[in-house]
Amino acid sequence: MSPRPALLLVAVALLATGCRAARERRLERRLDRVSDGSDAAVTVGDTARYLTPFGTPTRPFSPAVRVGNLIYLSGQIGTADPSANASTLVPGGIEAETRATLENIRTTLLAVGSSMDKVIKCTVMMADMKEWDRMNAVYRTYFTPGRLPARSALGANGLALGARVEIECIATA
Repeated sequence: MSPRPALLLVAVALLATGCRAARERRLERRLDRVSDGSDAAVTVGDTARYLTPFGTPTRPFSPAVRVGNLIYLSGQIGTADPSANASTLVPGGIEAETRATLENIRTTLLAVGSSMDKVIKCTVMMADMKEWDRMNAVYRTYFTPGRLPARSALGANGLALGARVEIECIATA
């Protein structure tokens, strides 16, 4: 191989590395914090907004992330109030926890500009699948008949705070 093609390959490799570094620097510069008094977010480029409608989270995750027209909610459990960073489950068993979980989802969705009517997918994690029917009895009351979101469910060992149920969802904005 003559020196000219080898030099060309080195130049192309350096250019590609430089372009990647420049893109990364631009992305870092575009990270900005947005606050309108009720909603805080970190935007990464034009693709993802990390939503923190209840202030800075005390746990290491965002309550919701918006990408385009989709909102991804972190799993919710049956604490009394998602905005209070509560660490105590509501008493009353699976029905009460399911109701509180879905109210927490509703509260979070409303805070980030969506609603229960816009939920398109849920994932339900349960400590005991024998409580499936009792969880379903409450779950179905939060969605319009004929417009139920797609759903997956699984049994889990060791949900946060000893919860009986945890639900995460995807909604449209």
